[in-house]
Amino acid sequence: MTPPNFDPRAALLISASRLRRSVSSILAASILLLSWSALQAQTAPSAASASPTLKLIVPFTPGTGIDLIARSLGPRLSQRLNRPVVVENRVGASGNIGTEAVVRAAPDGNTLLVSVNTLVMNRSLYSGLSFDPVRDLAPVVLTSWGQLLLVTHPKTGFKTALDLVKAAQSQPGRINYASPGVGTPHHLSMELFKNTAKVYLTHIPYRGTAPAVSDLLGGQVDAMFLPIHVALPQIRAGRLVALGIGSEQRHPLLPDVPTLAEAKAGKVNVDMWYGIFAPKGTPAEMVNVFNKEIRSILASEEIKRAFQPQGMDPSSSTPEEFGQLVAKDAQRWAELIKTQGIKAE
Repeated sequence: MTPPNFDPRAALLISASRLRRSVSSILAASILLLSWSALQAQTAPSAASASPTLKLIVPFTPGTGIDLIARSLGPRLSQRLNRPVVVENRVGASGNIGTEAVVRAAPDGNTLLVSVNTLVMNRSLYSGLSFDPVRDLAPVVLTSWGQLLLVTHPKTGFKTALDLVKAAQSQPGRINYASPGVGTPHHLSMELFKNTAKVYLTHIPYRGTAPAVSDLLGGQVDAMFLPIHVALPQIRAGRLVALGIGSEQRHPLLPDVPTLAEAKAGKVNVDMWYGIFAPKGTPAEMVNVFNKEIRSILASEEIKRAFQPQGMDPSSSTPEEFGQLVAKDAQRWAELIKTQGIKAE
């Protein structure tokens, strides 16, 4: 029943006024909420910046294959883990300074070592180390393999590795070889070759790869083991001759170069592994997370293209598989170093 003196037009006006006030209140509240959210977004740190920085320690100089691995993985690992990742080069003492920094680091998932098989060689070369580079690190993942070529200067006249072996057998000690220094993979690879072929070549150690290669190109030394990416341009230019590859199979970049076994110079495998370690005691859960994310990165074509110019082939493993490889390789080089009587200078 309509009350007396009811004016429908006045009622509509009152309702419309109330509706406008309600909408205005809702809009004002929404604007205030959006402003507060924007302020919070500006002042609150992001999840990545709030996370502790992950350090990838490289125990060798920038520009090396190990450094390339770290700098290729770093940004991609940062994206996957949503945390900052930095590469630090801790150089010196054949990699021992950087290695020890990781050995002494807290096992909290904030420090990793990017290294090469020099790690296990140093274990036997440096008896005075205050740490064990094998027992005091936790293997995380194998990242790649690199191959070494046995090369010579054209003036030697050697065409095959067997030619070199026969010449060394006929005149022990007359043929010499260069290396970047005592205990380097180049040096120990030649010592393994000598031990396998039962020949004697005179070692001429240098302070670094550059001066050694310079004298090899100048004909002052006769032979040397070199990484593929270092030797390849000189081989293609005719300034060096590839005698064989120290691996179990030929390499796609040099398909016509035989393995040392194929060249009848002995079964000599001097493949270099590269990999990542964490401080001993790092929780298995953290190690497994790193392993999973790094393996995914290594499987990409982008990484394959990045590694190729350095003569490295991406690979991967579980932490357990990598640990077994490291232990086996450590034993192999320890036996050679003892047999050949090699001591670090």
